[in-house]
Amino acid sequence: MESFDVKKFVEAQIEAIRKNIGNEKALVAVSGGVDSTTCAVLTRKAIGENLVCVILDDAFMREGEPEKVAEILSREPFKINIKIVNVRDRFLDAMKGLRDAEDKRKRFRETFYTVLGETAKKENCRILVQGTIRADIVETVGGVKTQHNVLEQLGINPMEKFGFKVVEPLLTLYKEQVRMVARYLGLPPEISERQPFPGPGLSVRVVGEIRQDKLESLKKATTIVENKLAEHKPSQYFAAIIDNEKSPSEPSLTHTQETVARFLNVPSRNVHVKIFADKATGVKSGERRYGKIVGVKVETANGKVYESSVPKLVSIQAKITSENPAITRVLYAVRDLPEKKPYVVSVRAVQTKDFLTAQVSEIPWKTLDEAAEEILEKCPNVSTVYYDVTPKPPATIEME
Repeated sequence: MESFDVKKFVEAQIEAIRKNIGNEKALVAVSGGVDSTTCAVLTRKAIGENLVCVILDDAFMREGEPEKVAEILSREPFKINIKIVNVRDRFLDAMKGLRDAEDKRKRFRETFYTVLGETAKKENCRILVQGTIRADIVETVGGVKTQHNVLEQLGINPMEKFGFKVVEPLLTLYKEQVRMVARYLGLPPEISERQPFPGPGLSVRVVGEIRQDKLESLKKATTIVENKLAEHKPSQYFAAIIDNEKSPSEPSLTHTQETVARFLNVPSRNVHVKIFADKATGVKSGERRYGKIVGVKVETANGKVYESSVPKLVSIQAKITSENPAITRVLYAVRDLPEKKPYVVSVRAVQTKDFLTAQVSEIPWKTLDEAAEEILEKCPNVSTVYYDVTPKPPATIEME
């Protein structure tokens, strides 16, 4: 990272983009994340008005995000005119009924590029510029998970399939280097320091089937988590939502219950463990695994949630996942309502340098509890809020 010469990189890429695109028009789709936005600003510097910039409002962005991003990029010094293309219903219909994470990622990719292909045709563009970075390639080619923006590296010919050539100016960079480029180009901190947001957006934080009410609750929970956890500066922090359904065919969880009780020095009758029906993506030896999600709730003698330190919870997770490799994620209850509702929310916060490995952030319990209280108040179909205490590996950073 120290030897990365930002000025040199920017100058070389502007030259390379000009050479690659020539006098043609090019299309860039901006999501609001640092990668795609940096890519748009870099390309604008290279080809000026020949860049057509769009935001595909695919239903999976944060609350109010398309308008906010368009407003930032329309300001000086960028003055990029952005078109917001409303394709929410199209994406929701495409994802209907899918439960498996990889199926959703692949369907998102197919829909995303089909819509982009149509948009490119309308705008008379045969070139798509996108912000693929090195970690996207590593994870997709390594089989951990399919990043929606990886095509040619998987043998997909974008010209043949979607009608455009792909240009990827950030392909050699890791996330921190992209941030350095963003700062150098003058992007505001709300973009340059923005935490990563997955290409398929909130669709990969809705574990299992995507439904409208589930997605709306996730959007509310996402706003709350981002507001509450920001001051602690994790590398990435977000909410995910899971159907509150147990796996129908699970062996006895008594051993896991006793493990937790022993670690926390509480009676095993105060420990409640369940395995959810839906699964989450994990990673082992650099390869993707689709594994079980375990929810752990521990009560004190007077029925309150037992507050434990994060390092201790991470140690419990390590014990549980090493004894049962089919489990890729352990969640610990922060707040719980007595009555069962359709969904539970998981709060995730990690520290990482390269996003290829990550540690669980030691967020103070008070912050977690305040976030959980507000989520339960604003999301009436959620009955438990958990903190995800699983590092990467064995879990991926994202839920799916």
